[in-house]
Amino acid sequence: MVRGRWRRTVGTTMVEQGAALGLEGVSRSYGRRGSSRRTMALDGVSCAVPAGSFTAVVGPSGSGKSTFLQVAAGLDRPTSGTVRIAGTDLGSLSEAALTRLRRDRIGFVFQSHALNLVPSLSIEENVVLPLVLGGADPGGTDVLARGRELLARVGLAGRGGDGPSTLSGGQQQRVAVARALVTEPEVIFADEPTASLDPESAALVLALLRDAVRIEGRTVVMVTHDPVAASWAETVLTMDGGRLR
Repeated sequence: MVRGRWRRTVGTTMVEQGAALGLEGVSRSYGRRGSSRRTMALDGVSCAVPAGSFTAVVGPSGSGKSTFLQVAAGLDRPTSGTVRIAGTDLGSLSEAALTRLRRDRIGFVFQSHALNLVPSLSIEENVVLPLVLGGADPGGTDVLARGRELLARVGLAGRGGDGPSTLSGGQQQRVAVARALVTEPEVIFADEPTASLDPESAALVLALLRDAVRIEGRTVVMVTHDPVAASWAETVLTMDGGRLR
């Protein structure tokens, strides 16, 4: 299903110029080359995600949607093809440069709370962690103000000094959204962000992602198995057999 400003091509090498995310002929396979047991998780995927859009990628288990996110976000390298974030070819980057790009230009929200937050840090420290890893002074006025601004935006003003364990699952996920926004990234990747949340908490998290698009002009790419979560997106793409349908 394609709605709004989304434009894409599938199975070609043409990707819209100026896209926040572009994939050209991307394949990802696992296993030994030439082996009959080699698995093709992505099979020649080409698409372009416009800046300032909210896209959901859906599909059954084993369809390739999680591999799509991993490759698109630079967490895994494709077997073939090209992935670009705001025009930067991820394949041209060293591992160190790719790490910097993920830190500075991409935001992540994962399903697992264990992956979302560092338990030994306060809530505010978790939010500003990408800035600190980038060299910012953790006690700097600008860093502290940014952290408090984002916590207020996600409805957790005054909770910055608490630890993650004091929050509910839904509140932890809202902190994760705040952290994903802290560097003003080109793209936010969300991997099943509402899978373990109750409907009310899920709606709050999805509203934050939608507002990141509508208010801040961010680009959100969300993988989900939940049709209700997918309905919040402007565009819904279906993956099947490693291909976009």
